[in-house]
Amino acid sequence: MKIAIISGSHRENSQSSKVARHYQKVMLDGICDEAPIIDLANNPLPLWDEGIWDGDEKWTTLLTPYRELLSSSDGFVVVTPEWHGQVPAGLKNFFLIFGKNELGNKPAKIVSISSADGGAYPVAELRMSSYKNSRLCYIPEQIIIRNVENVLNDNADDNDESADGYFKERIIWSLNILKQYVIALKQVRESGVTETDKFGNGM
Repeated sequence: MKIAIISGSHRENSQSSKVARHYQKVMLDGICDEAPIIDLANNPLPLWDEGIWDGDEKWTTLLTPYRELLSSSDGFVVVTPEWHGQVPAGLKNFFLIFGKNELGNKPAKIVSISSADGGAYPVAELRMSSYKNSRLCYIPEQIIIRNVENVLNDNADDNDESADGYFKERIIWSLNILKQYVIALKQVRESGVTETDKFGNGM
């Protein structure tokens, strides 16, 4: 089982990357066999343009490794910071570039992070606008990690003990739910009912 982690912050050494690394460690300890991280730090994906549709060699060369990784993944963890109450532009761009061929009818868990008491708006935004054409299936469980600087740090002295313990426990619990969705939706895809040339886009 392969569950890819998408770290949606553009920043280097971001809290999103820290959280993604924690997820990777937990996931490889019994949740799944592979947990690669796609880190959007420094914007490795240019803004979408029509060259993607036209088979532009620039895009084909850049996107082939990403497409192979995503297509071979059985599910996803999407980590997003809250920037001005929004999902970062690079993560929204990710969902313009990759679609049903890579993400379709696969489960994903949203992990939203905030330096303060925020984090709810990105959850709503992703659930509202990132799944339609990609057919990505967000599971009901999500994690909003508030005051993220105080949890999931490698140095235990940097963590709020109570909050850190709570989030670590809830992360494992919700990942086990994601795992069962991975198993269930694999059967849906293999049934063939999702294949269609007629209805290429969601409604």
